[in-house]
Amino acid sequence: MNTPALTDATLAIDGRVATLTFNRDDVRNALTGTGLIDDIVNVAEWVNGCDDVSVLVMTGAGSAFSAGGNVKDMAERGGDFAGDVAECADRYRRGIQRIPLALHNVEIPVIAAVNGPAIGAGFDLANMADIRVASSKAKFGETFLNLGIIPGDGGAWFMQRLIGYQQAFELTLSGRIVGADEAKSLGIVLDVVEPDQLMTRAQEIATCIASQPPKATRLTKRLMKMAQRMELKDFLDLCATFQGMCHNEPEHLEAVHRMLKR
Repeated sequence: MNTPALTDATLAIDGRVATLTFNRDDVRNALTGTGLIDDIVNVAEWVNGCDDVSVLVMTGAGSAFSAGGNVKDMAERGGDFAGDVAECADRYRRGIQRIPLALHNVEIPVIAAVNGPAIGAGFDLANMADIRVASSKAKFGETFLNLGIIPGDGGAWFMQRLIGYQQAFELTLSGRIVGADEAKSLGIVLDVVEPDQLMTRAQEIATCIASQPPKATRLTKRLMKMAQRMELKDFLDLCATFQGMCHNEPEHLEAVHRMLKR
């Protein structure tokens, strides 16, 4: 299996599960000023073309999941935050905004194993996954307004679809940081576990999903995404077509025969 070359992250494959680990603990896995944007985008594109992988898990090495943007660069008006309005906007489009576009197009389920603080764009990154599992040490904050900026990476689009407009509005406008238990009560995370159980729990969920027929799994994720923006009748037409595809795949009969043998 040919995996993409990465700069600031590592990629491990176990069965049909790929685990992407952000490996810049020296800057709390900040997305800007590191190679993590390219690494995430490259892996997102790679899994779409790799039929041997059914689930992608994302997590952070060290104390943080991701601190988002590099605040020191903001203070110095350097790096991704330098230049006039047009230059800054162009850097966003060519930089961090590639992540939401890439992850939104990932064909397989994505699980975020949030090991520590997920702040600003790091919080938004977690919300781009399909499922989030959190360590009890995890914290979440949509803290852009605290710095006098807006969620420039698409966070306002993702979070309200995850937990509803009112809850997302309050978190975004207050800029407050919530702990793992409150994040679970808000519906941000599926489960909260002790730190030493985080990857075990994430891999448990990933392995369960990865055991399903892979082609039908990809089609099911596409349906779940498309259901959010389609009228019911058009959606049902699409379901009929996808179902016809599934009925003609060898994995369907294999699954049926396994069921009959139980």
